[in-house]
Amino acid sequence: MFDVTVAPAQKALDAEPAREPRAYEALVREIGEDGASEVRDVFWSETCVRLQLFRTLSPLQHHARIAREAHSLKSAAGTFGYVRLAALALRLEKTTEGLGEAEFRVLLDRMDAAYAAARAQEPQSATCANVARKPDRAKSAVLLRFGIFRDG
Repeated sequence: MFDVTVAPAQKALDAEPAREPRAYEALVREIGEDGASEVRDVFWSETCVRLQLFRTLSPLQHHARIAREAHSLKSAAGTFGYVRLAALALRLEKTTEGLGEAEFRVLLDRMDAAYAAARAQEPQSATCANVARKPDRAKSAVLLRFGIFRDG
């Protein structure tokens, strides 16, 4: 019965596009190509770190932190139009407290796949290993505004 009730929701999330290109175009109109590109680079880096962090946490012991991190990821992914990743982050945010370890790991695998799918649609695709970097302080105000980078 569990598989029957979860399967339609999983199929719906998997059907979400990896990226909505108009979201990035709107950001470019607002802050310019250079600013949008810099903020997106930080998004990739911060998301990679966040996805790795999730793997070190347990929903039974760290559900509040997981929910906060998922909320931040949902917002940032939505800013850039990464619809599937944002939807999965929302699911994690809303269900963390009730997830068992196995369900949590499956959801993280799906989030990793959504991240990879979004990256693959970008002109200069990269992996977590070569995108991780901390932004310089001059860009912090823009990054903070879009909820992608937390100061400190």
